[in-house]
Amino acid sequence: MKTIYLDNAATTPLLPEVLETMLPYMTEQFGNPSSQYSLGRQTRSAIEEARKNVAKLIHAHPGEIFFTSGGTESNNTAIKCSVRDLGVRRIITSPIEHHCVLHTVEDVEHQGVEVVYLPVDQEGKISLSSLRQLLSDTSKKTLVSLMHANNEIGTLIDLKQIGDLCKEFGALFHSDTVPTFGHLPLNVQEMQVDFLSAAGHKFHGPKGVGLLYVRKGIGIKSFMHGGGQERNFRAGTENVYGIVGFSKAASIAYQNIDNDILYTTKLKNYFIEKLRQIHPDIQFNGPTDENALYTILNVSFPKVGDAAMILFALDLEGICVSGGSACSSGANAGSHVIQALRKESDAVNIRFSFSKLNTIEELDIVINKLREKFVE
Repeated sequence: MKTIYLDNAATTPLLPEVLETMLPYMTEQFGNPSSQYSLGRQTRSAIEEARKNVAKLIHAHPGEIFFTSGGTESNNTAIKCSVRDLGVRRIITSPIEHHCVLHTVEDVEHQGVEVVYLPVDQEGKISLSSLRQLLSDTSKKTLVSLMHANNEIGTLIDLKQIGDLCKEFGALFHSDTVPTFGHLPLNVQEMQVDFLSAAGHKFHGPKGVGLLYVRKGIGIKSFMHGGGQERNFRAGTENVYGIVGFSKAASIAYQNIDNDILYTTKLKNYFIEKLRQIHPDIQFNGPTDENALYTILNVSFPKVGDAAMILFALDLEGICVSGGSACSSGANAGSHVIQALRKESDAVNIRFSFSKLNTIEELDIVINKLREKFVE
């Protein structure tokens, strides 16, 4: 049975070209980058070349790029170091951020930091006027932390608009771009972002590696203590093959980004059209137009026929998708994102997420399996 993978927002398959680039650093080029002999200097050079390459892709300076273990570490570092080192006493975020942001701000709230959650509408959009009103109170040093695209429903924010607002009122701006790095063009200079997080496995790179962009001149200190790696910012022997793989995957992603956006958007739109033909009560969580990331589609299925078993039935057929529910009863508290949209129905919510490796033929198979669940 062939696997049909439609959970690319969770992780993506590693591209063969990326693996090929990584393999030498898993075998003969194994030196510790902190070693002074040639074997170590070779791996140090590979890391710095990767840093330069990634910086160029997002219009940053290489000195502003720090490699981490992934998006969770990057988000934790940006938020906690802003509080510890930059005097942040208020954080403005939203209730639909990734849990690694929500749990981090909850943690610093226990340290006396004020946390304000921007309300979201039924499509997960924030109010810029509400943000402006909050930022107009400059009595506390403020960090705004908002993800570029929601990882469950795909709703996008305008990074430049928010970055400009933050600059106007002297606030710091952190964006979790884990869902969008490698999928949308990013220009840190135009966006006025101070911190930006990314993870390699979301754009066909390796797991266990990410980055944190820190705007030049922002003086945060080491989050992990030990050696002097990452220019005394992050202790620990570098994940050389992961960093090399991250850089290669990012290069491939941005080299082909226009074609990939066009192709994957066609897949998503095709899937939406076919879903609407299955049952009139099928609805979508979040926008389905250009206001949402083209890789993510969150669908609410009415509990008709055998619909409650959709996720299980798809899994039996080798179809990988992500489940979610607005139900808050019992052990299953459901998705915090769906709950924040004020979705009070008992619909079955499933996230489908696409990549350039998917095909129309795969989508047709999934549609046929879904249609079987709605035959009354």
